[in-house]
Amino acid sequence: MQQRTKPVAPTKSVKRTQSAPFPPAKRRLAEAVPLILEVPANETYALIDSGDGRKLERLGPVTIVRPEAQAIWPPSCGPETWDAADAQFTGDTNEEGVGRWRFVGEPMGETWPLSWNGLSFMGRFTSFRHVGVFPEQAAHWAFIEDQLSSAGRPIRLLNLFAYTGIASLVAARAGAHVTHVDASPKAIAWAKENQQAARLTDKPIRWLCDDAIKFCEREVRRGNSYDAILLDPPKFGRGPKGEVWQLLEHLPHLLHTCRQLLSPKPLFVVLTAYSIRSSFYAMHETMQAVFGDGQGLLESGELVIRTLDGDRRLSTSLFSRWRCDRS
Repeated sequence: MQQRTKPVAPTKSVKRTQSAPFPPAKRRLAEAVPLILEVPANETYALIDSGDGRKLERLGPVTIVRPEAQAIWPPSCGPETWDAADAQFTGDTNEEGVGRWRFVGEPMGETWPLSWNGLSFMGRFTSFRHVGVFPEQAAHWAFIEDQLSSAGRPIRLLNLFAYTGIASLVAARAGAHVTHVDASPKAIAWAKENQQAARLTDKPIRWLCDDAIKFCEREVRRGNSYDAILLDPPKFGRGPKGEVWQLLEHLPHLLHTCRQLLSPKPLFVVLTAYSIRSSFYAMHETMQAVFGDGQGLLESGELVIRTLDGDRRLSTSLFSRWRCDRS
């Protein structure tokens, strides 16, 4: 995670050196577009309703109301259902906006337990509307588990913009040696708490607070390689030393650097982008330009969540993932 939260004090911006353009691939991968990956309601998460710029969700035993710019339609449930939520986020509705939580009854604790497929972690009421988990990512977690479990060999996995580490824990539990990179010390501390909650402290996870681009450039110079790479970059962010991240400006260079980090027998690359104003085709064509000379299948589309009653789907993010094995 390239620090999604606003810094407490103004941070001097560090302008990145303009990298030389990389030559695009001369071929194209086999492709599947558009691919819509749905996350239905389950014990961990349910989207109860959405509309009027908000969403009503259940995360484990807790129901919350948060801003959701994509929900431009009217809600299906009445006000009494929304008003009964345990907590409601109030304040700035921007991705980076600082706000607070209003509780219906007694104020709840800062954290509460959650789990996915037997993997435990912590939800948290933060001041920037996130709760430490993006439930639509469960589609990718299942993909990661399947790919790693069937690999039949040791896998080195790099997780960039790794946030609270759920994907890192999923991968480590499936047998991967994980390098977890995030620019936020708070996010890494939270990820380590999740590792404790999941009882996976014996698993090989390297926790690094670093700028994603600078780390990958150093890894290329060191001659290191990875069999699988996850990227979940924000639209805008800052590195530990004020390095500015702009998704549409810096993503092509980062992907090209990741291409250089892949081992001779790569397994997959998964890119998720929470920049809905863009297009999944923009992500798809960038991935084709970087990975097109390889082999395998490139799948791109959107991650969506279906409401509890099954009548409506909410788009949350764009994704593009390349896997060498088409099966």
